[in-house]
Amino acid sequence: MADHCAVCNKTFSKDHEMLHMKKNSGEMPFECTVCSKKFKSKTNCSVHLRTHTGEKPFACTMCNKTFSQVGNLQTHCQLHTGEKPFECSVCNKKFAESGYLRTHLRTHTGEKPFECTLCNKKFWNSGNLQKHALIHSGDKPFTCSFCDQKFASKGCLSEHVRACHTGETKSQCPFCDKWVVKGFLVNHLRSHTGEMPYECSFCSKRFIQKSNMQTHLRIHTGEKPFECTVCNRKFSVKYALQQHLRNNHTGDKAMDSVTCAVCNKIYSNSASLRSHVRVKHTGEKPFECTVCQKRFGRSDNLKYHLRTHTGEKPFECTVCKKSFAGSTALSSHILTHTGEKPYECHVCGKKVTQSSHLRAHLRTHTGERAFECTLCSKKLSSPRSLRHHLLTHTGEKAFKCDVCNQVFALRSTLLSHQGTHTGKRAFKCELCNKTFTFRQSLRTHLRFHSGEKPHKCAVCNESFVRSDYLRKHIRIAHTEEKEEKSFGCSMCNKSFCKPWSLRKHALVVHIGEKSFRCTVCNKRFSQSVNLYNHLSNHIVQSS
Repeated sequence: MADHCAVCNKTFSKDHEMLHMKKNSGEMPFECTVCSKKFKSKTNCSVHLRTHTGEKPFACTMCNKTFSQVGNLQTHCQLHTGEKPFECSVCNKKFAESGYLRTHLRTHTGEKPFECTLCNKKFWNSGNLQKHALIHSGDKPFTCSFCDQKFASKGCLSEHVRACHTGETKSQCPFCDKWVVKGFLVNHLRSHTGEMPYECSFCSKRFIQKSNMQTHLRIHTGEKPFECTVCNRKFSVKYALQQHLRNNHTGDKAMDSVTCAVCNKIYSNSASLRSHVRVKHTGEKPFECTVCQKRFGRSDNLKYHLRTHTGEKPFECTVCKKSFAGSTALSSHILTHTGEKPYECHVCGKKVTQSSHLRAHLRTHTGERAFECTLCSKKLSSPRSLRHHLLTHTGEKAFKCDVCNQVFALRSTLLSHQGTHTGKRAFKCELCNKTFTFRQSLRTHLRFHSGEKPHKCAVCNESFVRSDYLRKHIRIAHTEEKEEKSFGCSMCNKSFCKPWSLRKHALVVHIGEKSFRCTVCNKRFSQSVNLYNHLSNHIVQSS
């Protein structure tokens, strides 16, 4: 005989009616004799008791692993059968448990029902919330019974026990005789066989482990799933977030860190310290290129360098399909599409896309020349300028004109030269009709019309149209560094630092040549700056 529940109208047999009524009433009559936790049913209380007694009465018939609940055994058996009965209606991915499917569906809906009460960050599932809460509490509730070391998660503890204490779960590698934790033996063997079964769908790079490939994919997608709960900065790998938290927020920088004995700089691990010592102090370069024998202090620098030989460019822009040899170059390139310029000069307000560009730009204000040529002791403002300067010593000219076979040290010089053959000067000034080979040359030229002077001296606040004008001003007005005036005028005995300055002086002062003509009124001038100032009068009149 069936009865109806007075609360929810659900129908039950007489035997189950009483149990159902207790659930609706909130009554918990069954108490654990060990921890006093209460339960609505005797069955739930009995299952809970097994967490204290360690009893696991349900054994798998295939591998003899035991479980405390029959439901856990049924889920485990699906590992052997491969059965995944629960399918996602959106992407058709299948799961062994309905709970996994429910959690997965939230990746489609965006639902994050589990919220941290301290920082309001939300999560897909309760497990991630519990792990996150340990960041705030600093709690490490799982203690190793062998060495008393503490861990934030049960998984980390289990891995530690397998790796450090239970030697019976290790297997010996037949290639190198190294003892490896059984679960990692397959991946270790691949380091000998060269097998890389996981391939990146973007650049076809292959990996030994699936997890490494998934981490690599974030370089292409730009995904940064690990977010700092304090400052909201995002990271592509969990380790980078942990290091960021330790160095910037928790104050635990020195807990697991190592210190450089030379400069006292602190690093989070010994590998980073060794790399620092090689690069900054000893100059040791143990990584050699097999093609050109060039040596490097870091293995990742060698890996990047090798791409100059192979031509490999694995990082592709998803907008314009342009490829790059390194992820940093791709990240900088993407900013050209978004228009974002996150680095701003505090002197003149100019914004740039990269921190290195900002540092180089700041030197135009300070006049700093930190890069010294080891051959002639000349100082330059950037590594690029130093590389270009060194070519004057080596005489290397790697760029050849395919029309006249003339060779050049710099690609930019070759491009300018090629304009003499093609006559192509694609960039035209709409104010004075002067044409230029490069867009940047036109931009600089337009400042003479607009009066814009973006390069400001940090010492006296005088502004200049071009950065080289500013550098010359700083050298002459504010530093003791003076260039020798070795080019003397034979007519008036005036001396100049550069030969072109002497030629300009002779043409303007002694010969009286006026080679700059106004296209509006045909008036002629001896210097371009006088022409530009004159043209501004026409612009004002026309407006």
